[in-house]
Amino acid sequence: MKQILMVSSEAVPYIKTGGLADVVGSLPRYVNKDEYDVRVMLPKYACMDERFLADLQFVCHFYVDLNWRRQYAGVFKSEYQGVTYYFVDNEYYFAGNNPYNNIYEDVEKFAFFSKAVLLALPLIDFCPDVIHCNDWQTGLVPVFLKTVMGQDPFYASIKTVFTIHNMKFQGRWMVKEVMDITGLPAEIFTADKLESYGEANYLKGGCVYADAISTVSPSYAMDIATPEGGEGLAGLMSARKNDLYGILNGIDYDDFNPETDPTMTRNFNVITVSVEKKENKAALQRMMGLPEKEDAFLIGMVSRMTDQKGFDLVAYAMEEMLSTMNVQFVVLGTGEYRFEEMFGYFQSKYPDKISSYIGYSEEKAHQIYASCDAFLMPSLFEPCGLSQMMSMRYGTIPIVRETGGLKDSVDAYNEYENTGTGFSFKEYNAHDMMHVIQYANDVFTNHKEQWNGLVSRAMTTDYSWNTSARKYENLYDRLISK
Repeated sequence: MKQILMVSSEAVPYIKTGGLADVVGSLPRYVNKDEYDVRVMLPKYACMDERFLADLQFVCHFYVDLNWRRQYAGVFKSEYQGVTYYFVDNEYYFAGNNPYNNIYEDVEKFAFFSKAVLLALPLIDFCPDVIHCNDWQTGLVPVFLKTVMGQDPFYASIKTVFTIHNMKFQGRWMVKEVMDITGLPAEIFTADKLESYGEANYLKGGCVYADAISTVSPSYAMDIATPEGGEGLAGLMSARKNDLYGILNGIDYDDFNPETDPTMTRNFNVITVSVEKKENKAALQRMMGLPEKEDAFLIGMVSRMTDQKGFDLVAYAMEEMLSTMNVQFVVLGTGEYRFEEMFGYFQSKYPDKISSYIGYSEEKAHQIYASCDAFLMPSLFEPCGLSQMMSMRYGTIPIVRETGGLKDSVDAYNEYENTGTGFSFKEYNAHDMMHVIQYANDVFTNHKEQWNGLVSRAMTTDYSWNTSARKYENLYDRLISK
């Protein structure tokens, strides 16, 4: 049995702030349990979901030396859907209402967590063949492993893979302070190791010291090796290109299932979608205070409202789209104040054409995925993206910009060959976005047979975790056999 430990700062159902939690909470359940024993280790945050606290069992405690500091660490254990989870406890570091705080606090918190993960392994009697680290919060796991613990026979054969979910967030802080926090040797704080543009960089450390690096889509693996997408680390990514893998994320087909989803007005499958989806559309229009218009092209968005997600393009084009097209928009999310206000403005001006919910609701998100005609994701960059896969699962056609995982997962419609699963545009330009929305609207309105073909192909494309899990298994096997 091959032993794998996934290490992350968050995972559903315990704690979630973004897509990282979905990935770490889903992937272990889809890896072949006859060949791999995959377990997960997380911080035990004070703000984690209280429903699961009663299931935690105390395992052990020990102390972590961070330079001159000596900090308590407890380990708790639980099981969820057949996967064993461990939780590192320290009330000083993991207190508060949020898992993440100021960067100067988080660099110490996650240095402690990274070292505690490694020190816990012999005490919980689990020696993984591979430790699978995720994002900068776990970037010091490979660093501590190779520099501090590598000579210990227990750790000598452990391999590491470091997954970059978003290159933009790197865990950067002042070199002197990070040296004081971690107690790591001064000679590794150099430009070829942990130092980057005058700062210590946790993500860079993970990329330098891990045996393999992965990202969450093949296109994003190429993007981060370019000056435009590398966020200052393109040279390192290019140097490690032989150890860099792009594996597209999947979605949980049990959670996102149009045949059983309890949030839907009418459940459907690929055969009944053309009839039953109309009922869901009408119900969503009623719920969001929009007129029930079957012929209106209903476009959904579920997203953080930021420039990265393309909301500056939406703001630029919204007036023209609402004033000239037979469209309706349903928007769910929070983010920058200017975008939240923008939706409020247009909702007051065009109450029959746009409705926004500033906040987040998992139930409403499912209803938007299941009920809209199209789903808009005009991102500036998108490492993977999950919403386009979720919408396709329900026959809601994605309209995306060709970047990262959006490019890899959405096959652009070709009217001459009658192929594709969605619509896309290449340049980051509001007019290009609006043009492709107009094109999609034309197909929806005037070419129903072709539109229904798009819906059928989108619903039958497999973006479950099964495919992705096989690729991670191959990566684990490659590392173990080295």
